Amino acid sequence: MSLTFTTQESPLVSHTDLLNAIAPSDASRPILDPATGEVVAAAPVHTLADLEAAVASARLVQPEWAALGHAERSAYLMRAADAVDAAAEGLAELLSREQGKPLNGPNARFEVGACAAWLRATASFELEPEVLVDDDGGRAELHYRPLGVVGAIGPWNWPMMISIWQLAPALRMGNTVVMKPSEYTPLSVLALAAVLNQALPAGVLHVVSGGRDVGEALAGHADIDKVMFTGSTATGKAIIRSSADTVKRLTLELGGNDAGIVLPDADPAGIAEDLFWGAFINTGQTCAALKRLYVHEDIYDAVVDALAGVANAMPMGVGLDENNVLGPLQNQAQFTIVADLVQAAKDAGARIVTGGNPASGQPGYFYPATLVADIENDNPLVAQEQFGPALPIIRYSTVDEAVAMANALDVGLGASVWSSNKDAALAVAARIEAGSVWINKHGAIDPRVPFGGAKQSGYGLEFGVEGLKALGTPQVLSY
Repeated sequence: MSLTFTTQESPLVSHTDLLNAIAPSDASRPILDPATGEVVAAAPVHTLADLEAAVASARLVQPEWAALGHAERSAYLMRAADAVDAAAEGLAELLSREQGKPLNGPNARFEVGACAAWLRATASFELEPEVLVDDDGGRAELHYRPLGVVGAIGPWNWPMMISIWQLAPALRMGNTVVMKPSEYTPLSVLALAAVLNQALPAGVLHVVSGGRDVGEALAGHADIDKVMFTGSTATGKAIIRSSADTVKRLTLELGGNDAGIVLPDADPAGIAEDLFWGAFINTGQTCAALKRLYVHEDIYDAVVDALAGVANAMPMGVGLDENNVLGPLQNQAQFTIVADLVQAAKDAGARIVTGGNPASGQPGYFYPATLVADIENDNPLVAQEQFGPALPIIRYSTVDEAVAMANALDVGLGASVWSSNKDAALAVAARIEAGSVWINKHGAIDPRVPFGGAKQSGYGLEFGVEGLKALGTPQVLSY
């Protein structure tokens, strides 16, 4: 067979075009806007039979896709990035309506722009054979070959961007992809795939929008060679178990509860806005967001006050309002988790500096940006990942104490150190058990820089050349 293109009569531009491009299925269910409660659209509910058809199609075209070579596959990714740019505003509007994040700030338009940027970056990486030995005894080279079909299971917090993180390197390496989006945000991923498939050959990228049964079947499928998953640690453990029979390759980006340590020489006013966005990007619904902040006692009150000033100035509301930069929590379950954890902190005597009082009787899962001070390190709001707009701020006396508290949990996705002295910050960073540690910023990911977790925050690397290698199987040639 030969690769063919998915054709559209006209480019997909508006969010209406995007919704119309999503193929219907025998069953569907309404997707509600978490800001208003209004119906966005009906999402298809695919079945196990649909999954089987997608995997079979991806398996069929994979050898020819792999045979194209890196240069031609990269050219396809570049054209896919152009298609995302052309549809950017429609994608951002749909994302805002389904996920809840505002158009502006580091939110919907930012996410769509990152999709195009990540595609281009992934297409540009050079992956040459590595010469291991070259002497009188012979030569040995390390190559990376495609795995086959990659199954990608994504979350609801950054549905488009994380889909690109998974599919772009997989396709670049010569694999084909079958994606299963979150049941909360299927429209965003289906629309994104429709845009990408205007530029990609037919069959190399599929999206199966089903329930938990579809995700479980994808994770254990005999014809899926690797699973990429971003989500909870509990689900990641289930995927590990289901992959055992086929010895499937895995990349798992699991839960985090990122710590930040503010050293006593930091400038409270100078770091306040970056601290805020490190914690409250996407209204706190980010795996590698700052979720517990340790501040030295000498500047504790000044940092709390500076953060409060920033938090109180950030408008929250419906995402399609151009003025807003904070939106609702995406779903009722997450709203309840955040509300319960903040209430537990109140009950234990912690001080609510800002927020903590969601309005009742109004549509949408809005929880105000909340700062919680004078809280103990073992409080549930600190020890559990809240995944929402509530930041506990813990006082410490010595750096050793702060490092011990930061390392005490069984997760280690990211962390940060804040200081006016770079060398002092780097010395503390080296003691923190996390896959990424940022200095005077938090969560600043880059498509060129590998990203992955420590401890129970998962394993495997994404991004950059190391991320490409993780989507291939190593083969040594000796001669």
